[in-house]
Amino acid sequence: MKNPFVTNGYAGAEYFCDRVQETASLRELLLNENNVALISPRRLGKTDLIWHVFDDAQIRRTHYCFVVDIYPTKNLGDFVNMLGKAVMEELRPKGRKAWEKFITLVSSLRSEISFDMNGLPTWSVGLGAINNPAVTLDEIFTYLNQADKPCLVAIDEFQQITRYDDDTVEATIRTYVQRCTNAHFIFSGSQRHMMNGMFTSPSRPFYQAVSIMNLQPLDMKVYTDFCADKFEQAGKHLDPAVVSVLYQRFDAVTSYMHRILNVLYSRTGVGETCTVPMVDEAIDFILRMSSDTYESLYYQMPEKQRMLFLAIAKEGKASAVTGGKFINKHKLLSASSVSSALKGLLDKDFITMDKNVYSVYDQFFSLWLAFKGMI
Repeated sequence: MKNPFVTNGYAGAEYFCDRVQETASLRELLLNENNVALISPRRLGKTDLIWHVFDDAQIRRTHYCFVVDIYPTKNLGDFVNMLGKAVMEELRPKGRKAWEKFITLVSSLRSEISFDMNGLPTWSVGLGAINNPAVTLDEIFTYLNQADKPCLVAIDEFQQITRYDDDTVEATIRTYVQRCTNAHFIFSGSQRHMMNGMFTSPSRPFYQAVSIMNLQPLDMKVYTDFCADKFEQAGKHLDPAVVSVLYQRFDAVTSYMHRILNVLYSRTGVGETCTVPMVDEAIDFILRMSSDTYESLYYQMPEKQRMLFLAIAKEGKASAVTGGKFINKHKLLSASSVSSALKGLLDKDFITMDKNVYSVYDQFFSLWLAFKGMI
């Protein structure tokens, strides 16, 4: 039987926990032609929720659905590349009628689109290969506006565009979205302060352009029932206290809990019960498997960033990090060096900030530091 605690993306409704209200709300907003900003910390299930809504039978029948992850992008050219690739991959299996119009309209890249042995198109454009992204962006939005079905486009980690050197990108995308009546958009983001700034500040292009949804953690009882049911379906048992421990230790972040439950499920035999003492064993297993990766990341940090990273990890949740009290407590150099290191750690997503409180982004990284006796 398949391990029901899937750790590598959306696997279908059977493995999707709850989010009944959020699914209904997002579906209703999209079908009533609204654009939506979906905001929550990373690893809480935003992308799976999007895929779950797009998996709805009615939506699949009546719309084209595109999911674009722009987290790795550095500029508008990368953004356009990822958008075009996502459109092509969605249209590719739907038949010639679906993708032929797209290829015809994206004339600036037609020479970069190849065909496999079955005659199906392949997006062969590499990152950095788009010479005139403004032209290609216009062509892609022309397609979205002229497609033979309404389009739903989810742009994941949308706050990434604020890190581009070109500060006109936000306004450019807003203009295209406003004019595109055949497509509606989900702008999904995990950096709450950046996303809120984009969509709630009167001075920003996307102000009042969307309906805002904030995704909250799963209810503990609902998640506990879901987990216990998956164990029972396989003839296994789960002590509810296991979920309670995970819920508290990992701040209800679904991805971390699921990863540990994936290990616990595999280590619980038929007829056996998964108990609380098994949790630390599962965490140690994960940390040992990831140790080389975390060690490499840690020692690649410049020294000032490494010192600040350790200080934030020791605190768990750190505030006033440029203040004298924090600097003296952790033997840091100065407020200016902390500010510089802070920017570097934030840019690399080693730490995250919410309401001026900083914490290590990857909770397993913090656990690894403790595992190694560094904090």
